[in-house]
Amino acid sequence: MSFQSPTIHRMITMQVKTVQEVEEKSKETHDDKNNRLSRPMSPHLTIYKPQLTTLLSITHRGTGVALSGVTAGLGALFIFTDLPTFVQFVHGLELPSAAIMSAKGLVAYPFFYHLCNGIRHLVWDAGKCLTIKQVYSTGYGVIVGSLLLTVLSLAYTT
Repeated sequence: MSFQSPTIHRMITMQVKTVQEVEEKSKETHDDKNNRLSRPMSPHLTIYKPQLTTLLSITHRGTGVALSGVTAGLGALFIFTDLPTFVQFVHGLELPSAAIMSAKGLVAYPFFYHLCNGIRHLVWDAGKCLTIKQVYSTGYGVIVGSLLLTVLSLAYTT
């Protein structure tokens, strides 16, 4: 005994288009197509109030990119010179100590922020501190901790 599955028939009308019609459509942007089809535009970021978690996430990504850039820049610099020559060059500039401390802080803060927030993410990956209250308190802890570590590292550098 054999069973036959029901067959579904559907008619599709094919349209022939000229080369000009195809080329015209290919020049159409995504926004133009949505306007032509009267599709509503998604409100995206305009309707959302910035939250601490959003800002910390964006900052984490930004510090990661900045640290990668600094690492790549220093790596490229040391292809052409060695560390003692670079240190001698910086001493030869005779920069005020405030400028040197500021430069150190501009590197130290992103490093410590990325470190603290990375630890926070590892804690989340372990399934800990996931309530809204804990997420916000650890977020403020990341900000305070990275500032504190930056100040301490600048205080104990020569």
